[in-house]
Amino acid sequence: MSTKEARRVFVMEEAVEGRITVREAAAYLNLSERQVKRLKKGMKEKGVLALVHGNRGRTPKHAISKDIKDMVALLAQNEYKGASCQHMSELLVRQKGIHISSKSVSRILKERGIANPYSHKSCTPRKSRTRAPKEGMLVQLDASPFDWLEDRGPKLELHGAIDDATSKVFALYLRPNEDLRGYLEVLERMTGDYGIPRAVYTDGHTIFFSPKKDKLTIEEELAGKQVALTQLGRVFEELGISHIHARSPQAKGRIERLWETLQGRLRIEMRIEGISSIEEANEFLPGFIEKYNKQFAVEPADPESAFAAPMGKGKMESIICLREERTATGSTISYYGQKYQLVDDKGNILPLPSKAVIQVLRHLDDSTDAMYQGKRYGLCEFNPAPKPETKLEAVDKQQVSRKPNPDNPWLNFKLPPKVDDPVEQYFEKRNWRLKQIRQNYKED
Repeated sequence: MSTKEARRVFVMEEAVEGRITVREAAAYLNLSERQVKRLKKGMKEKGVLALVHGNRGRTPKHAISKDIKDMVALLAQNEYKGASCQHMSELLVRQKGIHISSKSVSRILKERGIANPYSHKSCTPRKSRTRAPKEGMLVQLDASPFDWLEDRGPKLELHGAIDDATSKVFALYLRPNEDLRGYLEVLERMTGDYGIPRAVYTDGHTIFFSPKKDKLTIEEELAGKQVALTQLGRVFEELGISHIHARSPQAKGRIERLWETLQGRLRIEMRIEGISSIEEANEFLPGFIEKYNKQFAVEPADPESAFAAPMGKGKMESIICLREERTATGSTISYYGQKYQLVDDKGNILPLPSKAVIQVLRHLDDSTDAMYQGKRYGLCEFNPAPKPETKLEAVDKQQVSRKPNPDNPWLNFKLPPKVDDPVEQYFEKRNWRLKQIRQNYKED
């Protein structure tokens, strides 16, 4: 019996014995006089049991059955392992048709001693940045390395774009590593489905910003010297997108929190679907994004969209691609060890002046073409005809005698006699040489 119940028994016994009035008992117990009268009448009939609630010890009608609790505990340890309580509640409704709140799932896991990785932690207080007022005004780009396929595949990098105003995910794409191709795929899908955003918010990765930018001195910056843009920087500039550098992960917290959510949800969804390859995962992502946005996206402060209309298909293809410059040599260009010629729409070879600058475009479907003076051309391989092999006829060479003539003076060369004394040896050699010179002079 609790202290509260013991106090109630004492006060009601005093009221039944007449030692205190009903009004005083109601004041002590913080009850109405009418309730005290009912309790007093019940104590006269049943005794102290009248003070006990009638539902004590009974199982509530809305209580979760033991079978369902066992099933939830089993799923939490196997198929739904690693999912949050809220995610498990959604999966139970969608797949099993069982409606259980996230708090009920949490209570079941605590009763069975099953640890939940998603426990509430005290967050560090930070100054929040106001959301952008319109959809498409500011888009955050980033990539997250994680075991998205768990033990069914290698570790992958998920590239993504999220709207700052609505928390709507615009595109997701998996790649083996964080690279230019992943961001170009995300950008192409976003611009194709929504339009061109006004600004993007990224970290300082060298994919976005050239590492040489920080090496410029103040004098060079004042002189107007600039470094070349990266491939993505060029794409943003040609699309008219402002590029903002986030100085810390907290600055782009919207997409950082997205990765935390997806690491708990997306990997479990792909595990349930049995996805084990990067191709299957990329096909699964559009449907997952649609369901995610319906559940988590919010309304913007201004319903008018800030997205700019995309350019023509050909123009967008020539911008969102890998672009490299080549210099023409004899109407041909060299690209990764192979020579190519430019071809127009009619199939004619385009003559190129020497040292003409050609831009080679490699598109996301791995096709290639070229751009010259603002116009696109196809590429065809240039394989010059092989030169005919010319066999040289064998020529008999007359052997030249290497034997010296008999009158060669060096045939009669004699070494001077050996002398033990070094000084005498020196003079002997000198006299011998003079004698030889005189003799040769007389003969001439």
